[in-house]
Amino acid sequence: MLSRDLNPDLFRRYPPQARQLAVNQIGLLQQLPEAFVPLLLREVIAYDWKFPAERNDLDRQFTYLNSLSAEQRQQVLAAFSQLRLSSELEKYDWVNQPAQYSERLSAHLWATHQIDAFSKAAAEYVQRVDAAQPLKPPPVARLGIVVIGQGVSINKYPLFRKLRKQGVYFNRVKPGDGVRIVLDAVAARATAHPVPYGHWYIDGGVPAAGVGPGVSSVSYQSLEPVRTALLSKMESAVQSGIGGPEALRTMMAQMRPEEVGLSGTSDDAVMNHFQLRVLTEGSGTQIFSTTFVQWAAREALRRAQPLTVLARFAPRQRDRPMNELLSGKQQNVVIDPEGSLIDADMGAYYTRLNMQRLSSGEQSSFLVWFEDHSEAIAVAPTLPHGTESDSALGLKDLLDQIT
Repeated sequence: MLSRDLNPDLFRRYPPQARQLAVNQIGLLQQLPEAFVPLLLREVIAYDWKFPAERNDLDRQFTYLNSLSAEQRQQVLAAFSQLRLSSELEKYDWVNQPAQYSERLSAHLWATHQIDAFSKAAAEYVQRVDAAQPLKPPPVARLGIVVIGQGVSINKYPLFRKLRKQGVYFNRVKPGDGVRIVLDAVAARATAHPVPYGHWYIDGGVPAAGVGPGVSSVSYQSLEPVRTALLSKMESAVQSGIGGPEALRTMMAQMRPEEVGLSGTSDDAVMNHFQLRVLTEGSGTQIFSTTFVQWAAREALRRAQPLTVLARFAPRQRDRPMNELLSGKQQNVVIDPEGSLIDADMGAYYTRLNMQRLSSGEQSSFLVWFEDHSEAIAVAPTLPHGTESDSALGLKDLLDQIT
């Protein structure tokens, strides 16, 4: 199919808001290169389940492209027009399966040595959109809190090695009621700055009670029935010989929330799709709680671009044979608190990196606390780098220093 052949009837299988958006932009879509428009439709088709920040990003693209004259648009997208596509790609149903098309396009670009040209074109396009439609700064500096080491009594592993040069290492933190203190801090920010999906609490175990309104909450424990159903489908697919990892990935990408028990009102749709994508796109998120927390925090930051994120790691199970892990059976599960602490320490560092990628990321503050212990690292524009403090402080005192 060629872009110029697009018509409203082709979008009849899209969800309601996505269909309306595509129809409203049909004139523009007809003028875009065949190597570019399916990538835009990949975002459009999921519009109904996107977070406000994601919708804003997509709307910014349409505003930018519509602001250009036909000649300017051709110039901006010339590198995409010059890409050589195979006949198979040209015949593919990229209107209704844009995500699958994107995977096939990527493989084709690698095979034909065009991936560098595509990557350069994509980077330049994003830069042009950002320059023409700058992102607004957040209403308050972002705050990230990561709690690690749940269940560890004695630790000999040197924590925060990658973060110490960025902030202040505290070795006499008063741990009393620490989890409640950080939860209350998140709830207070949600009350002071009520933004849809702007404040998150992600837990790798059983979530603490009393999170408060305005906080989006996701936990590994609450998704146990969903994870079990997903693992059962994965195991059945593997045993049936569906065609290898690529076919399994395609099956999971096409999965709907209700197929694994994620149902509810229309208001739940955005979070249900988010949780499903965490479990189907993340490697190991179905079976390791530390991986789940790290990936969920990454995706929440990337997609929702929140003002506040609290990620609390919990002990994961020890490695077992893959067939046993995929079975979802929980007999004789052994947890590994010490190994989980190491995982979480690295996960905290990656969470910090992901926060810095957001708009005004350099102004964000970050706190990592070793749960029920006296060690913490605090990073903020107002704090010195690469220093240590033996001051006896509570977690509320630390949060007051960085917010």
